[in-house]
Amino acid sequence: MRAITDSATMTRRQLKHLWRYPTLILTYTGVPVVFLLLFVYVFGGTMGAGIGGDRATYVGYLTPGIIVTAIAGAAQGTAISVAIDMTEGIIARFKTMAIARVSVLTGHVLGALVQNFIAITTVTLVAVLIGFRSAASALDWLGVIGLLAMFTFAITWLSVALAMVTKNVATASNLPMPLMVLPFLGSGFVPPESMPAPLRWFAEHQPFTPVIETLRELLAGRPAGTTFLAAAAWSAVIALGSYLWARKLYNR
Repeated sequence: MRAITDSATMTRRQLKHLWRYPTLILTYTGVPVVFLLLFVYVFGGTMGAGIGGDRATYVGYLTPGIIVTAIAGAAQGTAISVAIDMTEGIIARFKTMAIARVSVLTGHVLGALVQNFIAITTVTLVAVLIGFRSAASALDWLGVIGLLAMFTFAITWLSVALAMVTKNVATASNLPMPLMVLPFLGSGFVPPESMPAPLRWFAEHQPFTPVIETLRELLAGRPAGTTFLAAAAWSAVIALGSYLWARKLYNR
């Protein structure tokens, strides 16, 4: 019970930071929105024809990839927030207080979940404004929300762990940046079938692709099938491994 109440307190702390310094959420929301508009209005005609449709078809194909890109981009903000706490002395003060040790990191993770869902909602609304339409049922939308929560939770714990292996904020801000590339090297922007064989193999076997494909199926109102199981498995492995790694670094 104490861990839960302390985690709630630390989450409120993160939400207050988010409210007082909105530039971070604007930055990590703005980048995926720019990607969405760029790819739809600059490349959308050609890309849509490449997948057997038009620009409107490509909006439907692209939106899940952009949503996952927003999650990857927000990981950088989480890493920066954790690194600031680790380097400015507040963690030493927390360790002298009668609070559950895990609550400090849990507060960062839960605060990041709120930040991510703000970014995801914004990206989705912009996609709707430029032509995205979903055939998902209420049950499909619950699946979408659950999948996004699982994957965001996993990537957030990974960004926390990455922040804790660094010595300064600048390095912490750079370590999660390769995550932004993975949607491009998956099925986020183009079908893997169009890629050279080695890159196609990587695209089909990396963690972002089953998440994107599951979102694509659910938003289209189709059953996700085995891609959902793969996405859930990747999320569980990343979350557990990153949590254990982060906890070990924090205790040390």
